[in-house]
Amino acid sequence: MNRKKFFVVLMASSVSLAVAACSSNSTPTTSSSPTGATPASNIPAPTAETAKKITITTMKSINGDVPPQNGKAVQKINEKFNVDYQAALVPGGSYTEKLNVTLASGSLPDATLLPSAELTDKYSKFAKQGAFLALDDYIKSYQSLKLVPDYVWDQFRVNGKVYAIPGYNPKFGFTVVVRKDWLDSLGLKAPTNYEELKQVALAFTKNDPDKNGKNDTYGLAIGKDINWPIPMGAYWDPDAWYHKDDKNRFIPGIVSNARKDMIQWFSDLYKEGAMTKDFITLDWAATNKEFYSGKAGIFIGSPRGMSEQYMDGLLKIEPKAQFLPLDAFTAPDGSKGFTASRGFSNMTVISAQAGKDPDKVKRILSMVDFSRNFYPNEQKNDKNKDFDFLYGGLGEGYDLTDGIGVAKPASITQGLVPATYLLDGVMVPSKDTDVDYPAMYKLPQLKELTAAIAKQYTQLKFYQSPNYAVISQTEISKGAELKKFLLDEQSKMIAGVRPVADWSKVVEEWKTKGGEAIITEMNAGIKIKDAKEAWQ
Repeated sequence: MNRKKFFVVLMASSVSLAVAACSSNSTPTTSSSPTGATPASNIPAPTAETAKKITITTMKSINGDVPPQNGKAVQKINEKFNVDYQAALVPGGSYTEKLNVTLASGSLPDATLLPSAELTDKYSKFAKQGAFLALDDYIKSYQSLKLVPDYVWDQFRVNGKVYAIPGYNPKFGFTVVVRKDWLDSLGLKAPTNYEELKQVALAFTKNDPDKNGKNDTYGLAIGKDINWPIPMGAYWDPDAWYHKDDKNRFIPGIVSNARKDMIQWFSDLYKEGAMTKDFITLDWAATNKEFYSGKAGIFIGSPRGMSEQYMDGLLKIEPKAQFLPLDAFTAPDGSKGFTASRGFSNMTVISAQAGKDPDKVKRILSMVDFSRNFYPNEQKNDKNKDFDFLYGGLGEGYDLTDGIGVAKPASITQGLVPATYLLDGVMVPSKDTDVDYPAMYKLPQLKELTAAIAKQYTQLKFYQSPNYAVISQTEISKGAELKKFLLDEQSKMIAGVRPVADWSKVVEEWKTKGGEAIITEMNAGIKIKDAKEAWQ
């Protein structure tokens, strides 16, 4: 699905200071360490080994304009870490091709950033071939690596060993957001289950919630591939392996009876005109416009990465618009909570060739660790010398807004920001809740909304889907094709082109095409016996 297209994925950017609050890790720091910061005592101190200058080659993708390969920031990196740092920065659109060519050549950079989608493909394949260095012996020596949860590390094990450093990504994702001003206008309460949410969607469609006397509003904004699927708990999540079949095997939610109920729910809304009419063809950008142009009253939100530009556009249309995030629904089995994310955004690998030089490996890991250091808002300024270095210096790489460092866009493309060149750069907090997400926004409405969502997430359990640490070869080769088949057929059911009564036929066809093999292979690797064990 293309959910991420809705968001400016600040957390994944190594140079976005608004997101700098979202990562963590170590090397010399000169500032004090209040709660949530990496203590200076945990940061590796310079040693005699740093006296030797080391050449380090790296490769990573860059979204947007690529800064010069030898920008001013590279010289700062060379001086700080005593290295000859040679960073190959590749435009995001051509990175896959560049990565394929590089891996096929057998001549890898010392360290490379791999996209998260390569976990079960290139990462697994080349780790088995011995192209990467096993990192198990180094993990406990670096603070940001010690903060990575076990369930995340487990996803990177190939033949029992770890060959990559996962980039930080919080365990939470999205929840449903409702126009509160529309609820108030119609005298409705916040829905607490799907039936109540359906009635709200119908009221938003039929009862003129914006009171403009026109029939120009509807309930739920949704796009092609049933995106976003509105899983108000892991029980209904199409991507979670939560339910079991009649053979007591875990199955993907997208073929469960809970999903069937959701497709019927969508179908009921579609018949009433209470969800996006042309959802089958509507891309994610257009789906956003449905909500942010004031047409729809139900969409999604997250504490991080919300678009101020989109929200500002809506507020110019409806200045009094208010927003309410919904709490997770209680499932039929009594569970309440969302599916945890896989917990990583990308991965850093060190070549086996570089691994032959222990000093080089330690220097690379120290630099990665340094770039992942977490800074609370009060430390994101020039008083913290490490932060100031990482983001290019006050007035040159960033400015202060309300005392917090905010990147100067031009400084990134001009090559003035060291974080642009370093491999990781996404801060790793001790806890997801250490990050002050509301502080990332200027609009009061976004501050209020993201604060409410973040508070809800601190009060919920999260389901660690048991398939995360399991590799299915059939999933690798056919997974995307099989999922597209299910989404297409389920979309037809919603639109009334195919009856929901055909559910079992569709599932059986999916199994015949390869779904049965995926279930078998996944369950062979799943260690837990019951979904209750996977709640955190």
